[in-house]
Amino acid sequence: MTTILCFGDSNTHGSVPMRHRDDIRRFGPDERWPGALRKELGAGFTVIEEGLPGRTTLRDDPIEGVYKNGLWYLRACLESHRPIDLMTLMLGTNDLKSRFAVHPLDIAESVGVLLETIAKSGAGPNNTAPRVLLIAPPPLAKLTFLGDMFHGGSDKSKGLGAAYRPQAEKYGAAFLDAGTIIHTSDTDGVHFEPGEHAKLSKAVAGIIRTMAA
Repeated sequence: MTTILCFGDSNTHGSVPMRHRDDIRRFGPDERWPGALRKELGAGFTVIEEGLPGRTTLRDDPIEGVYKNGLWYLRACLESHRPIDLMTLMLGTNDLKSRFAVHPLDIAESVGVLLETIAKSGAGPNNTAPRVLLIAPPPLAKLTFLGDMFHGGSDKSKGLGAAYRPQAEKYGAAFLDAGTIIHTSDTDGVHFEPGEHAKLSKAVAGIIRTMAA
């Protein structure tokens, strides 16, 4: 059995495109992309969903809480689910919030810290490192009521794919630029519609089959 850990934010959690700030709806288990991935891969694979709305790469959120810091939880998560054969890592969208004032290269370097943590974790089979598929999140779409929160983030988001690729190469991770296959929803500019979850799951499944071969 191949164990896959999907570590990410609200789009890994399966948050529905929001209509207002208190909208915390979530797509069903087979609609959100990790669940759809489980169906795509079929027997022989276990998919563990670890998506947290608001999760950053390594930044304490002064408003939403320090526990949104992805690095803060990553090591515990890896040890909790070990041994992990493969994992997907898709973070960075929340780092685009104006309160953090960071650029695409800074976000990519932050992802590099996460990749280094995974590489040193010994959370894979026989105390090795899990193999990683790094996914660059797609650019933001039309920001509606989240416009102030993500002020300036739309232009920055367009640079994440190019900034992430060198980090994947540096740490020997597979790489997928999600912006080449899916789009975020114009409902809130941040989250994915069901059809995009399905597209992402198929793309990820294809890469994982190659990695697991």
